[in-house]
Amino acid sequence: MPLTSKPLRKLGFLTIGLFDEADPRRGHESTLQIIEMGERLGFDSAWVRHRHLQYGISSPMTVLAAASQRTSRIELGTAVIPVGWENPLRLAEDLATVDILSRGRLNPGVSVGPPNHYDQVKGALYPDTADVEDFSHERVRRLLDFVRGEPVTDFRGVEGFEVFSDRVQPHSPGLGRRMWYGGGSLRSARWAGEHGMNLLTSSVVKAEESEDFAEIQLSHLRTFRAHHPDGDRARVSQGLVVIPTDTASPEQRVKYEQYALQRTPRTATPQGPARMMFAPDLVGTSEEIAERLASHAAFREVDEVAFALPFTFDHEDYVQILTDIATRLGPALGWQAAP
Repeated sequence: MPLTSKPLRKLGFLTIGLFDEADPRRGHESTLQIIEMGERLGFDSAWVRHRHLQYGISSPMTVLAAASQRTSRIELGTAVIPVGWENPLRLAEDLATVDILSRGRLNPGVSVGPPNHYDQVKGALYPDTADVEDFSHERVRRLLDFVRGEPVTDFRGVEGFEVFSDRVQPHSPGLGRRMWYGGGSLRSARWAGEHGMNLLTSSVVKAEESEDFAEIQLSHLRTFRAHHPDGDRARVSQGLVVIPTDTASPEQRVKYEQYALQRTPRTATPQGPARMMFAPDLVGTSEEIAERLASHAAFREVDEVAFALPFTFDHEDYVQILTDIATRLGPALGWQAAP
């Protein structure tokens, strides 16, 4: 029997797709193999992080386009694309193209804000417009309009032998309902709800009204649903870091526990001027993790998750972790693998 108030309906995972600068193909191939394995294990979704000027996935649409041709059922998501790096119209074209290739399996997650280290990168990214770029929610609103089929030009028709559309092509009709916002604040949660998006929550939140992570996340979830047209039916996915050890080797258990221990101090109090709160990593048997999740105030009100894989582990570690999640932790939470 599930330990939570509602059985887990959708089980997903999130990976950063790390690679070695000297051999980037190996890391990207590992990510694709992990996604293929996720489908075999019955996971409902696989999500990739997005990193620029780092040794992680910088082009998630390209990676997910490849994954769409090596899988047939599992949903493919991004958590998240920082839209400050993107031209919303061009991004809308890429999203729609991959959604068409995947036969409607794409779940794009996005966020706003200036690009990381903007002062250092703006000359390369926006050499002529760096001081006037809009990094507010308006940038995501434009993306939503383009994905949902709003006109982007007042010209359409035939010119010579070429036919022109006034909206982004290809247009994928269902994609607009599968757009997610990665929010960690009350303001973002409300905005996402008001604009009919789905909400991605993670292991990071902004400590505004409390210093209890679960209570903060719960307030974001309820604020989002209070302002969403679908109300309590609005989709929310939680993305905590969970590391089951059921079938781990003794060496893996030591590695996992040390990893979590090193990251624990940051979970005690809000961090930095932005007062960011981090959730503790959940390490232990699937039974132990399920019990801890059952006491998590926000987890009790969601029925889909995208558990985050640790950044720095090896391919073999991810295989063990995902296998335990699919065969032990998921069922303990009331989840049933897809056929």
